[in-house]
This record gives sequence, structure tokens and C-alpha cells, in this order.
Amino acid sequence: MHLLPIFDVTENIVTALKQSLQVLLYAPTGAGKSTALPLYLLQQRLFDGKIILLEPRRIAAKSIAHYLAKQLNEEVGNTIGYRMKAESRVSKHTRLEVVTEGVLTRMLQDSPELTGVSLVILDEFHERSLQADFALALLLDVQSALRDDLRILIMSATLDYQKLNTLLPNAPIISAQGRSFPVERHYYPISSHQPFEQEVALMALRLLKQETGSMLIFLPGSGEIERVTALLKTQVTNDTLLFPLYGALSLEVQQKAIEPVKQGFRKVVIATNIAETSLTIEGIRLVLDSTVEKRAQFDVKSGITTLTRQRISQSSQTQRAGRAGRLEAGICWHLISQEQAQRLCVYQPPEILNTDLCTLWLSILQWGCRDINQLLWLDKPTIPALNAAKTLLVRLGAIDSDGGLTSRGTRMALWGVEPRLAAILDYASQQSDDHLVTAARLCAILEAPPRGHVHFNAVVSQKNIEWSRREKQLTKGIKGTFRHELFANLLAVGFPDRIAKNRDNQGRFQLANGQGVMMDNNEMLSNEPWIIAPLLLQNAHYADSRILLALPIDINEIARKFPELIQQDTRVEWDGKRGALIAWQQRLIGKLKLDQIELEKPNKQQMQYALLNWVRDNGLASLSLNEETLQWFIRLELASKWCPDANLPLLQEADLLETLQQWLLPELGDIQSLKALQQIDINMMIKNQLTWSENQLLDKLFPTHYLAPTGSKVAIKYDRELPPIIAIRIQEVYGEKQSPVVANGLLPVVMELLSPALRPIQKTASLATFWQGSYKEVQKEMKGRYPKHLWPDSPENTAPTRRVKKWS
Repeated sequence: MHLLPIFDVTENIVTALKQSLQVLLYAPTGAGKSTALPLYLLQQRLFDGKIILLEPRRIAAKSIAHYLAKQLNEEVGNTIGYRMKAESRVSKHTRLEVVTEGVLTRMLQDSPELTGVSLVILDEFHERSLQADFALALLLDVQSALRDDLRILIMSATLDYQKLNTLLPNAPIISAQGRSFPVERHYYPISSHQPFEQEVALMALRLLKQETGSMLIFLPGSGEIERVTALLKTQVTNDTLLFPLYGALSLEVQQKAIEPVKQGFRKVVIATNIAETSLTIEGIRLVLDSTVEKRAQFDVKSGITTLTRQRISQSSQTQRAGRAGRLEAGICWHLISQEQAQRLCVYQPPEILNTDLCTLWLSILQWGCRDINQLLWLDKPTIPALNAAKTLLVRLGAIDSDGGLTSRGTRMALWGVEPRLAAILDYASQQSDDHLVTAARLCAILEAPPRGHVHFNAVVSQKNIEWSRREKQLTKGIKGTFRHELFANLLAVGFPDRIAKNRDNQGRFQLANGQGVMMDNNEMLSNEPWIIAPLLLQNAHYADSRILLALPIDINEIARKFPELIQQDTRVEWDGKRGALIAWQQRLIGKLKLDQIELEKPNKQQMQYALLNWVRDNGLASLSLNEETLQWFIRLELASKWCPDANLPLLQEADLLETLQQWLLPELGDIQSLKALQQIDINMMIKNQLTWSENQLLDKLFPTHYLAPTGSKVAIKYDRELPPIIAIRIQEVYGEKQSPVVANGLLPVVMELLSPALRPIQKTASLATFWQGSYKEVQKEMKGRYPKHLWPDSPENTAPTRRVKKWS
């Protein structure tokens, strides 16, 4: 082990850790950073407390712990231990703990000072997972406020040091050499006109035939892995063993993929990017890289996470190729052209910028922060995603109207699961032991869902070791009876927005949040009037998300059990036959109508709420918005884009429709009819959503009119995509040497110059260029057509005019 390259820099690392709170280590594949270095630091006894080694993946954490314990001739759980979801092996003798990301976060929440810990090592940090970024933010907070002796070592094979240097300017950077054998990298693009899995299988067979040794194939997901495995099974020789490797498999199955095979056999490991880092898969000499992965993309509007298939980054290509050179010289085929590979992004965007932030925000509140800026971030979470997280947490009862944790939210944070499941477990724990046992089974299924079944009834009776282990961990020894009939109520607690109403008895449903979802029309549930669908998958090719797992529900029972989910609403519609407005009292769950009754004599308040709903349904245009107001919306958008420092609110029609009750209702007075509503000055009300000073600032940045040298006020027409434009007679801008600009001089205004008959003759964003250039042609033509008007040779030095003036 002491021959590993990491030992060339261990003294530098030790010195840096003695002198600095944070240290950055760059160590390529094979350097020994994940195995040799933690053990070396432990044996040097630099610190009194424990060392925590964070690994992004469970299989890597468990493998590294076993490897390190073996180096000490010990069993795991003595000097070396590990902790992960549903499993841990530690004791009072443990001095180095290998933990997964969620575990480290819980350790920090349980003991903010990290009592007994001296060093935290963040391994494979280049993956930039949400939990790793959050863990770093918490650790930096601990260092600044509680522990000036806690050390952080950030390690990676490929690291974006520019951002880390900005965040940690005083952290020394240490680089180690890698120890990997030469890898020949070749680029072979595959046909996009043939099935992807078929092309990958053909290339795999070709590489196996040409070269000796075992192979690692990188594919984007479990579905592709299963299909390629099926294709290869009938083609490979008897001495070739196939092993799938992806996160949803049990640790036991994953372990088989990384263990050596018997002599005389070769193996093919077919994996997701779980095999990119940390793991050394025995015997691998060949790598077939599809150069594709699946990335989670959170849709703020729908609240659904989409798995998008996309090209990997250049750093991931390097990591994948490196798998072929861990134990001997190897070969890597990238299934992409070299030119295309070189155009890919260097690093993938960090997870924190495109994921659901509900768990993160609950954890931040648990930490004691209410402002995202109270913590230091490599990449700050986006405001829309944070707002979506806050909205869901309010719906789950975790935070109050002031944004603070409720008593329920405090309890939810302690469960260590994502907030929807935490809400279910907390509710169940307040009901009965039977509820909790049933909720634990439900959560275990949702954390590791099976494939191939949509109906919960086809799932709950399945035997699954991982589910059983997780159930025991969540119930904490409580004995109760599993009761399937409790599933619907439990799901309604955690997924109220996923209650869905049948739209056509052909598998299409509408969720309570308004989004459309679907299942195959031959599914048992396709004819159910109401279902709840906790697991959905957004498909880029369809408007509706696909339902992966669902349960039929009795909507009246849900409404009776959870009255807080029901909203009373008054709706109004125009009845053409009666020639009058008809008001309806409705019961709604989200945007889904349970039932309604006609109101014979609605009172003033009911009628006004009904009118507001009519406006929501028909849009602000139904109240006669004028062109000035439409331009006002556009100008605000442009202010947000071009002058963000002005901090003007970005109000759009959708925002105003959402908040009608706050700004329009107080102005209705005695209005109770549609005719009276359509006569109000809605344009002034909208403009008054900004303060006087904000409207003044908007007028200054994006004025509504251009004041011509002649004194004429000419309207500026703004567009969301095109430059602003004014139309003006050319004679009125004589003497102007430059075109007007808006947005503090950042955005030129296009001038559409008109003839004396108001016909367009030229458009220009640079008046000076026009005077010196194409004006000569315009002058020549216009003098012949309009001889009584002024067409000077030097228009930039000529006084403007609105009058006819005989040319002389």
C-alpha cells in the first residue's frame, strides 16, 4: 500500500491539516485517496477525535470500510465502522467511520458541534450531490460558530477549483499523482437510427471478441441495463458472466458485481454511473462507455422530478475511462465521435440547481436558519425551487405562515426521510402502532419501489429483504399489525397534491395540483373515479406524466377524514339561455371538483368571490386591459432582465391572477355584477401594484415615450424578445447624433424612420451610422418623391422640423 502515489504528498497533507481548517486534495484515479489516506491519517494520531469519511454511495462506503478493516486484520465495527440508511456497524472502539451523505447530515443535526469528531473527509466531491453541498455548508457553519478545531478535507479526482477557491480562499490545494495504467481511448459513434441497446450490445460483443479481460459497460439506467443484459445473454460464451450494477439493487447483489470471479472466467459488469468512482471492480480491463446518463430535473411548476437522458461531461468520460486502468493497461471505447465528445461540458451542473429542495429546506429550518444566505454555498439554491419547497412544506403542515417549523415539522425533521414520507410517519405515530407499522411498510416501498406494477395491491404482498430491514428500522421495535386498508389515508397525508380524478376512463387523470397524469388504458386502475398516485415519472415526449404506482381511494372518506384538504369555493359562469350569471358553491380538493350546488341568492361576499374566480378563469384581458398596461408588464420583465440591481418586482399576469383576493377584492366595493366589474379601471389598479417610487424608477429605466428634438412625444413599443422601437418622421430627428437608449444606456432603441406620408423608409439602431451611410440613398429617393420637404446633406447638423420647408 505504501507504494501508492498518495504517500508522496501525505506529509504535505498532514502539515496543511495542522495549519488550516479546510484543505483541498486533488488525487486522480488510483492514487489511494479513498483507502490509503484515511487509514494513514488515523494511524498518525493527529487528532484526539474520530475521522468521518463521507462516501456518496452505499456500496462504496461498505466496500471501503471492509477494505480498511482488513488492512488492520479486524472485523468491521471495531476500529473501522460504517453507517448508512438501514444499516450500521460501529462500536465504542470505532475511530474511523465511513458514512453516506444523509447520515452525515443527521449526525450534524443531532450534534451540531460534532462532539468527538476531529476531521471530516468529503470524498468524490466533484459529483456535487445536493447532500454533499449541504454537508459542506453545515460544516463551514460549525467551524465559524462552534468548532475552531474541526478540520475539513475535500477530496476529488476532478475538481472545479475556481468555485472552491472563491468559497475557501485560504484553503491550501494539494495535488497527488494518480496510479493508473495506460488506457487507450477510442471514439466510435453509434447509429441513432437503430435501437440504442442493440447498438451497445453489438459494440460490447465486438470489444469482447477483440480483447481479453473483463469489461465494464456504462449505461444510463436500470431499464437499459436489463435490456442490454438480455441481448448479451444469448451471445456471450459460457465463460463470460454478466452482472448488473445500479443503485436500486440490494447491497448483496451489488457486492457480487465488484468481487473477483473464479479463475478461467471473465465478467461483464453492466452499470450506471454508480461505478464511475470509488469502486475498484476486480479484473476490469475493458470499458464500454455509452457516454449517456440519466439526470434528475425538478419541474417547479408540476412538482415532478424528470429523469432526463443526456450526455455526460468531459470529466465523467475521464473517470469512466480510468476504470480500465486500475489494475493493468486497458482499453476504453466511447460511443460518441471525438469531435462531439470535446464539445461536451467540462463538469455536470451541481444537483442543487435542478432538484427538489423540500428536504433541504426542512433541514435548513431544523438547523435554525430561515434565510438561505445565512449559510455559505458553492452554488446557491434557486429562488423558484425554494418557493416550491416552502409551498409543499406548508401543505404538509411542516411550516407555518411565518415560515418557521411547526411542532409537526420539528418531529418530521427527526425521521431522517424525505418530507412527504416524514409527514406520513409522523401522522401514523400519532394514531396507533398499527398505523406506524403500516406506514413503515409504505415508506419502505416508496423508497425502493418495484417495477412493473402500477397497483399497490400487486406490490404490498411481495417479499423484499430491503423493505423488511427498512420497516424494522422505522418502527424502532414497535409491534403492530400491518393493515392495508390504511394505505389511502396515509398517502393522503404525504401526497395530498397527488390525489387524482379520472378524466376519460382511458387512463388519463388530473392531479389536485392541476397537472395531467396517465397510465395505460388496460391497467386495472384506469376506470377508477379517484386514485392517489405517489410515484410519477415525467416523460419529455408527453404532456402528461406517467403513473408508476397508485391506489384507488374513496374520495368521500378522504374528505371526511381530512377536512383541511377541502376548500369551499364560489364559482360564477354566464348562462346564455338565462342571460344571467349563475353562482355555484363548490367543494374542491386543490383544483379538483368534488361536487357543487347552485346558489339561488348568493350574498355579496359569495358573489364577489365568484367574480374573482371568473376573472381567474377568463384572464385579465376580460377586464379590458389597454395597450399601456400590456406594455407595463413587458417593461417590468425587461427591467428584471437588464437592470436586476434595480430590484423592481417582476409581476406578470399569472402572478396577479393568483393574488386577486389581495389586490382586487378590496377595490370591488358594492360591485356584484359582471357588467359593473368590466367597467372598473383595472389598468390603474394593476399599475398601483408598484409603489409610486417603483413606477417612477420603471419610467426612468424604460420610459414609455421618446421626446423628439421637435418636442413631439413618440411612444416606445417594447417587446419581450425584440429591441424596443419607435416610429417617427425622419425630419423630426435631424440634429440627433445618436439613437436613444434605455435601461441605463444598455439597450439601444430601434428607430423606424418615416417619410412625410408616414411610410417606413428605414430602421436603424444606430442613427450615427445611418447618417453616414445609407441616408445618402434615402435622400436621393425622397427628394424626388417629396420635394417640398427638407432633405439636407448633413442631417446630423440640421435643425429638426415638423413643417414643410421648400428645399433651396
